[in-house]
Amino acid sequence: MNGFAPAAHANTHPSRDIAFEQALARVSPQAQAKAKSTAQDFEAMFLNTMFSQMTSGLKGDGPFGDTPGTGVWRAMQTEQYARSFAQAGGIGISNDVYRTLILQQANNAG
Repeated sequence: MNGFAPAAHANTHPSRDIAFEQALARVSPQAQAKAKSTAQDFEAMFLNTMFSQMTSGLKGDGPFGDTPGTGVWRAMQTEQYARSFAQAGGIGISNDVYRTLILQQANNAG
């Protein structure tokens, strides 16, 4: 599985997303790859913001403290955490963004 499954439905037996499948057939492989990358980047950006907020109130010493040198380090660390998390499948945002991008591109193609 490529990590970009169609959006799940509420029932216990997910049905095929025919509109998405048809859209994929109308969008070039290069455009699909770019859409996947864009969707993953978007999720990484969201996760980075979320992780930054999670650690912003921490006080004290150490890597998550509030010492003068930790600000830049913490920003780089949360960015890497976010990218790694998104590449590993994230929380599902990229799946929906990817589906939306493909549907829009297929509609624009004709």
